[in-house]
Amino acid sequence: VYKKAHDMLWDMVAEGDFVKEEKPCYYIYELTMDGRVQTGITACASIDDYQNQVIKKHENTRADKEQDRINHVNICDAQTGPIFLAYRSNEVINAVVEKVKKTAPLYDFVAEDGIGHRVYRIAEAEDIAAIEEAFAKIKEIYIADGHHRAASAVKVGMKRRKEHPDYTGEEEFNYFLSVIFPDEELQILDYNRVVKDLNGMDVDAFLAAIEEHFMIEKKGRIPYRPEKKGAFGMFLEDEWYCLTAKKEIRSEDAVEGLDVSLLQNYLLNPVLGIEDPKTDKRIDFVGGIRGLAELERRVHTDMKVAFSMYPTSIGELFAVADAGRLMPPKSTWFEPKLRSGLFLHEIER
Repeated sequence: VYKKAHDMLWDMVAEGDFVKEEKPCYYIYELTMDGRVQTGITACASIDDYQNQVIKKHENTRADKEQDRINHVNICDAQTGPIFLAYRSNEVINAVVEKVKKTAPLYDFVAEDGIGHRVYRIAEAEDIAAIEEAFAKIKEIYIADGHHRAASAVKVGMKRRKEHPDYTGEEEFNYFLSVIFPDEELQILDYNRVVKDLNGMDVDAFLAAIEEHFMIEKKGRIPYRPEKKGAFGMFLEDEWYCLTAKKEIRSEDAVEGLDVSLLQNYLLNPVLGIEDPKTDKRIDFVGGIRGLAELERRVHTDMKVAFSMYPTSIGELFAVADAGRLMPPKSTWFEPKLRSGLFLHEIER
């Protein structure tokens, strides 16, 4: 299957479906969803920066998922899906992006899912130099989405370094395809939870058990989306509730203070018996893009109770990564997703 992907890809290149630039440049990649615009720079990131933790992660990766992507990149001799990176907004970079976005886009289309995509080329030497200099001064870049793609790209690069002991560091396999966004333009959506049963309790016993650590307020039939950190929506027996974490369980710790940690440590684990959300078959996760109606639907079909979350902030993500820590599973849901196949990064053998 990887060989087939390789052949189809390079047939498309041979037929002129992909265009190789005559000289180095950056691209601006703008995505629009529901009227909200986010604009990043398409560039190659260094595997050394990943190894030296200039590019910081906040999630663990799974070996089986990594291996699939290693095979894909290694056999295709290209990266076709960019890694979604974030950095603290920078005035110099913003000014270049703003200027170039006044020119005509290279590509401009709305995909089947309603997401708008625009691509601009940054080709002027002074603009390229300004961006390079600005990024050289930025000490932290964060993986927002694409931890498996990043880890796989790095492993392919390291493999090729072994195959080419005389490598200089300039070869394309030393870099991976990325789109880098300023933090102020990014939105993290809620990542909600649904659970199959009440761990042997009836509703009254369950509510009583929750009350130890959360204040409970009935919200009726109107779907409830939490409005602030430390608040959770709960849908049970056709009724919505607001659960608010009591003061004594809140924490200033970068990981323990996350809403996903509070729910896991003080409700899902002690009350519902879900010790490891990664492996427990009684819990499932629903991306915020699907809305609260999906939580109701799941409770009416195959689940017993649903929890709507207040989204993790980009500041919380940066704080966890800066502390060299990892977020609990399913803490962040980014939308819109970067489209694969718009940009290719060829890595020669």
